Amino acid sequence: MESVNMTEEQLVKECISGNAKAQKTFYDLFARKMMGVCLRYTKDPIEAQDVLQDGFVKVFTKLPKFVNKGSLEGWVRRIMVNTALDQYRKNKKFQRDVEIDSVSFKLEKDDFIVEAMNAEDLLKIIQSIPEGYRIVFNLFAIEGYSHKEIAQQLGVTESTSKSQYSRAKKMLRKLLVENNLVEEGER
Repeated sequence: MESVNMTEEQLVKECISGNAKAQKTFYDLFARKMMGVCLRYTKDPIEAQDVLQDGFVKVFTKLPKFVNKGSLEGWVRRIMVNTALDQYRKNKKFQRDVEIDSVSFKLEKDDFIVEAMNAEDLLKIIQSIPEGYRIVFNLFAIEGYSHKEIAQQLGVTESTSKSQYSRAKKMLRKLLVENNLVEEGER
């Protein structure tokens, strides 16, 4: 977009018409942010790159269906998240038999300290937790899905989603303490 100074609407039209320059501009506009999304859902950068590539194939395929209502970036982001979930389902190792714990499931404002932490350190820690925990944590805490929506997306019960989220938070806290990113008593 910087070289031609097109609006998003014009860029989308050019991409749909097959303009390779516009498609590269579109990719350059969103690739970095979407790679960040993909990294949160995968275990390593190589898998994230695969998800990103598959996601952009879907984006360009579905671009004619984009109706320019709402944010283009949000639309691309949703496709990337869904592509990451598709990848997860292909490699499904999700623990379906986890029982619900009697804990609170919503993040409270001061429940999880991340403000002062290096984003790269946090990403490595999130990538290190088991896949099922990581997927539910990202969908609930970062993307804002409800446990009901997560359960539907992943084909599990709502209780399983809540349990996986609770266990993810517990494991993340433990890893943050072990990596000296927060102190034992911090919440």
